[in-house]
Amino acid sequence: MKILFNNSSQQFRWRQIKTPFIFTVFLLAGLLGFAQEQFTVSGTVTMNDNPLQGVNVIIKGTKSGTQTGVDGVYKLQLDEGNYTLMFSYVSAQTVEKSFSLNQDLVLDVAIEEAAESLDEILVKSIRVDATSPITHTNVDKEALEKRNLGQDLPVLLNYLPSVVTTSDAGAGVGYTGIRVRGINAQSTNVTINGIPYNDAESLGTFWVNLSDFASSVESLQLQRGVGTSTNGAGAFGASINVLTDNVSNKASAEISNSFGSYNTRKHTVKFSTGLLNDHIEIAGRLSNIKSDGYIDRATSDLKSYFLQGSYKDDNTLIKAITFGGIELTYQAWNGISADSLRTNRTFNPSGQYTDNDGNIRFYDNEVDDYKQDHYQLHWNERYNSQWTSTVSLNYTYGRGFFEQYREAEDFADYDLTPLEIGGETVSSTDLIRRRWLDNDFYVLNANANYKQDNLNMSFGGSYSYYDGDHFGEIIWAEFASNSEIRDRYYEGNAKKTDFNTFAKATYRLNDKFSFYGDLQLRLLSYETSGLNSDRIPFNVDENFSFFNPKAGLTYQLGTNSDLYVSYARANREPNRDDFENNPNVQPEQLNDFELGWRYDTKSARLYVNAYYMLYNEQLVLTGQIDDVGSPIRANSGDSYRLGLEVDAALAITDQFSVQPNFTISSNKNKELFTSVNGEILNLGKTDISFSPEFIAANAFVFQPKEGFQISLLSKYVGEQFMSNTENPDSKLDSYFVNDFNITYEWKPKSVFKSVVFSGLVNNIFGEEYVSNGYFGSFDYENPDSATGVSTDYFAGYYPQATTNFLVGATLKF
Repeated sequence: MKILFNNSSQQFRWRQIKTPFIFTVFLLAGLLGFAQEQFTVSGTVTMNDNPLQGVNVIIKGTKSGTQTGVDGVYKLQLDEGNYTLMFSYVSAQTVEKSFSLNQDLVLDVAIEEAAESLDEILVKSIRVDATSPITHTNVDKEALEKRNLGQDLPVLLNYLPSVVTTSDAGAGVGYTGIRVRGINAQSTNVTINGIPYNDAESLGTFWVNLSDFASSVESLQLQRGVGTSTNGAGAFGASINVLTDNVSNKASAEISNSFGSYNTRKHTVKFSTGLLNDHIEIAGRLSNIKSDGYIDRATSDLKSYFLQGSYKDDNTLIKAITFGGIELTYQAWNGISADSLRTNRTFNPSGQYTDNDGNIRFYDNEVDDYKQDHYQLHWNERYNSQWTSTVSLNYTYGRGFFEQYREAEDFADYDLTPLEIGGETVSSTDLIRRRWLDNDFYVLNANANYKQDNLNMSFGGSYSYYDGDHFGEIIWAEFASNSEIRDRYYEGNAKKTDFNTFAKATYRLNDKFSFYGDLQLRLLSYETSGLNSDRIPFNVDENFSFFNPKAGLTYQLGTNSDLYVSYARANREPNRDDFENNPNVQPEQLNDFELGWRYDTKSARLYVNAYYMLYNEQLVLTGQIDDVGSPIRANSGDSYRLGLEVDAALAITDQFSVQPNFTISSNKNKELFTSVNGEILNLGKTDISFSPEFIAANAFVFQPKEGFQISLLSKYVGEQFMSNTENPDSKLDSYFVNDFNITYEWKPKSVFKSVVFSGLVNNIFGEEYVSNGYFGSFDYENPDSATGVSTDYFAGYYPQATTNFLVGATLKF
């Protein structure tokens, strides 16, 4: 019998993290060591010759700045140097003023009421600004473009604070996952233009259905913790709010191609008509990504599209958007054993079977085949300098299946009748089955924003309706019994409604204090009927009502820094798999406390954030997966996550910068009960699964001239357990991976506006590492009926690629 658990608390792995930690500490200390002589820049901002209160004055390239007072006056203390100030107001176009500061300067600015871009209104109600007491990171189109050579969006976010990513196929193409603060994708809220993207039943996000979506992203905001109220399922560790391409005033086109290891290639065509007759734009994208994958046969054939038509005038923006994709991926969700990891780390057991001659073979169509189409209509309106609103409609149609070869399946499991052949009874058969999903998802969002002087307020609501069919078909069988083509051996339906309403406001009390408040009521129902895939009746009829209050306070310490503190509550319903595994599963609740300090200048940035996330009945990953590779979760009673996040950047010179971040955390189940040898044991305080105590990243960025950038990107993830029992056999080793990225933009004098060359070498030192896996007993919930003893433990691993590369070129017209 293997060791079942380790009841002692895990000690902090200092030896594993001391090098990156000491390096980061010295670097951060250096951020505060730059003391230069300071000067004052001040002035009055006017509109129509009248002083204008509430104008945001931001130092370009940072998040620091101030606002004008009732007399329209602003004042900043800055180090000697060159600056650009951005003056923005709700009903005006942003004005930029550049200057050299070597003495006190008076800089008056007149801004005119004019039409500004209305695109941001789409996400205004679910995003936060730079001074909000919400821990967040913004990522813009330019940052995504530098490494967008075919890998999925989660992989492009790998170097953000507290983020761990993984790939089933090992190379970042196909099925990929992201965890933030140890929270898996099922607990991360994702919206696209304010529309929920999480699957309504599984609560997961499947970026494989939207390949190359990064090519159509204008910006995104990753909020860590509960964040602000959003649409769809509650954020339990993070939310990712995506805004797709803005309306372009000028016509453009681009062709992008990239190639790399494992036969990976990406082909993208984009266009925009620009504004026709100053009002109408049509833009679109077509993409195709293919890869053989690092893992054997883990192929991907991904096609996607994005098309939008927009109407725009001074105060109105109407967007009709459709996007979607077709994915055909060979299954790699089974992972590999520890023996295979040592001897053949690219082995893929999916599709394996034994033919009639006793030979091991692999079924060539063990694939996931799914299509998803999204249709969105957005109407953004500005009524005056204070009021704006947006109304959005969405319809998503998803349908597809995964196909499997199954050996010696019992007839009874498929409602088939035993056969008499040659006087013998045949009650099992080899067969090929498809398990289908066919679903419709409808959403209505409506919200309004009011902004004047010191008050910025949003309120609104969202309603969604999901209708999903689940069914299975046998498309071939060695012995067909009484089956007919297109017979469904199981069939079920699920319906889910989700309504939320919210009101949130930021009130600036004075030049130092601003208060944030946010109230949300969420009501939902979930009903299922019919049989599940095991042909067991599956009937759920649950209603949930959740009240989620949030509040925060920001204190402006000076021109370049502020302090913030916040509290937020989130409630979240179980998903379909949770109900299947435990009909008595409970919803989970989170109380999130955040305390942060932000320091931001032109040459240095330092964000420090402490968090305490206190859970009740958190649905933690047990370490096991089901028969389709989805992680199994269970309520864990009381648990918590306590951590410190540091995110920094330092401009060493005008050409060279360093951008480190790290997270130190303690993630614990306060009491864990488990069955061992037929007994229920209390293991006491244990580590939460898939929650490393230390995560660090760094970027060395060298830009010798405009348009040419070289980056060395490093990622360290500490050791973590794949189960909550601290079983040593469930431990994933720490890993340290480095990527090299280079981009060069050439601007010829004719034909092309520019040509961008990109190169990416992943894992340049060939680290053999595993970022994800699973662990459990073969009969974890039900010990052997004769002995009462659980069978032995098993573990599976998803190895990631060793050194590999991608290179590409983008022609812009």
